[in-house]
Amino acid sequence: MTPSLDRALGLIRAVPDYPTPGVLFRDLTTLLADHDALRAVVGALSEQVPADTTHVVALEARGFLFGAAVAHALGRAVIPVRKPGKLPLVADSVTYSLEYGTATFELPADVLTPGAAVYLIDDVLATGGSLTAAAALATRAGATVLGAGVVLEITALGGRDHTDVPVHTVFAV
Repeated sequence: MTPSLDRALGLIRAVPDYPTPGVLFRDLTTLLADHDALRAVVGALSEQVPADTTHVVALEARGFLFGAAVAHALGRAVIPVRKPGKLPLVADSVTYSLEYGTATFELPADVLTPGAAVYLIDDVLATGGSLTAAAALATRAGATVLGAGVVLEITALGGRDHTDVPVHTVFAV
């Protein structure tokens, strides 16, 4: 790990009992607020994106920040996967499990075409539900999911074992 990445890892805060009691939330806000740390993390994520990727699919909400930065760095298109009620036109939706409940993702209409090669970007890999859901949306749209990149993997929750998506993580705790 480079000194910049080591420093970036140290900026991630652990917030107990958020959003519900018993959950240890990993807050990346302080990492995002540090230019050098953000640059190092975006660089580490970008290095893992396959060359034949046509679209970066960024997962709501913090995945938008990292996904857009990676897409920009690589000169690729970015597609946001949103929570319900945020898109005017929806191509598809899927509901998935979280470590503290359920959620739904929606894919915008007319932005992901059959044959696209996508790479998913999110902030944290916990149970694997959000990556699996986003991969399902992309696959049902006719795209090929090449893999996923996340800033932080919480290994104790076993998310990697609950998704078929090959995952690259910058940090694991």
